[in-house]
Amino acid sequence: MRYWISAAWLLLPAAALAQDARGQSAQGPGQSAQGDVSVTIYNNDQALVQDSRTLTVPAGRSRQEFADVSAQIRSETVSLAGAGIGIVEQNFDYDLLSPDKLMEKAVGGMITIVRTNPATGAETREQAKVLAANEGIVLQIGNRIEVLRDDGLPVRVVFDKVPDNLRARPTLSVTVQAERGGSVPATLSYLTPGLGWSADYVTLFDETAGRIDVQGWVTLTNNTGTTFANADTLLVAGNPAGTGGGYRPVRYGRPTPAPMPGAIREAGTESGDRERLGDFYLYPLPERTTIANAQTKQVSFLDVKGAPARKAYEFVNRWLGTQDDPASAASVLKFSTSKQGGLGDQLPAGTLRVYMRDARGDPQFIGESAIEATPMGSQMAIRTGDAFDVKVKSVVEERKRLSSSRWQTRMRYTITNARPAAITLDLGQDGLWGDVRVVEQSIEGNRVSADRIEWSVPVPANGETQLTATFDTRY
Repeated sequence: MRYWISAAWLLLPAAALAQDARGQSAQGPGQSAQGDVSVTIYNNDQALVQDSRTLTVPAGRSRQEFADVSAQIRSETVSLAGAGIGIVEQNFDYDLLSPDKLMEKAVGGMITIVRTNPATGAETREQAKVLAANEGIVLQIGNRIEVLRDDGLPVRVVFDKVPDNLRARPTLSVTVQAERGGSVPATLSYLTPGLGWSADYVTLFDETAGRIDVQGWVTLTNNTGTTFANADTLLVAGNPAGTGGGYRPVRYGRPTPAPMPGAIREAGTESGDRERLGDFYLYPLPERTTIANAQTKQVSFLDVKGAPARKAYEFVNRWLGTQDDPASAASVLKFSTSKQGGLGDQLPAGTLRVYMRDARGDPQFIGESAIEATPMGSQMAIRTGDAFDVKVKSVVEERKRLSSSRWQTRMRYTITNARPAAITLDLGQDGLWGDVRVVEQSIEGNRVSADRIEWSVPVPANGETQLTATFDTRY
């Protein structure tokens, strides 16, 4: 049988609850010890917290405590700025008060066991020494050894005090040297993991009009163990280099399926009005906000109506070989982030989700893609899924050896279209490494990179088109 301790069995003296273990008055319910908080959040699960508070310090050395700091604070990054004060020593206590922790810290010490007779209501009290708190509580009461178990009987445990190394909230204690006593405005700064943000884009595509509406959302997540109330929040699009560090809890969960990758087909060269920090773009939230612990929050940062967009079909044959079966082309949404005729903004890395209205006028989800940080003026191609009605089959019609280091391969690509409207397929052939030349092609193609050529292939409604090309490969 497994034994454990539950919160219902614990009782602390009123004096211990009124003050914490350092003699400071505890904050009231729902109150925070934080001052004026500013949070700068990066994309790499790092954040800079700047907490401005007023300290009351005596002249010389004193110990100052900062409750409600991040439970994952990187203590090596802490700095305290205030007129006439300096840090001598600091300690971070993240061993938080809980029933289990109280019992663990009581091992080797004495506690009081209070039992209530269910029939009479009479209480009996016994002094007990805690021998172990591993998978159950082992006690020595007088000359007998007893296991405390959760069997539903009215039993509670009374502790004399809160152990010195347990805190109700994550607390940083700092020994400071002050030139003079009095009230000193000071700012505590530190880095912490557990605060992150990403961009999410909701895109409504009107295929008939060739337009998209895009709503951009900043998604904030807080797993620091601490709530940051009424924080002035600045988001940085980018990942500053660093090794990280600090206390990181182990997190468990079901893996999330990765969205289909997005693509910048042509990187933009336009500059915008957004503030920069070095090579990073800044996205300040327009209003202060409370970032609660274990919370996901979304704030709008982009709202574009009627930007030009079109649907396209793409297929890439990865090598000069035959496919056993026809394969679906990719359905792709193409648009620009240009200021003229596009979204007109830089896009932070995130996930872009695409919706279309059905015959009833209801928006329906058709796919999503991850996009990387995108300069303004870029040409985007977002793959939303595989086309049901557009198939491609690649076949080697002939391959012959011309010499010991030279081959000639004739390819035939058959594109079928079961849609009631004509389409154009962007067909790519990869694997053209080395000195590969196209000596014959039924449609003029475009060499887009060292190892790829692309063709724009028109395909009639409910019909098919064949493209042939001959490649001269030299090694």
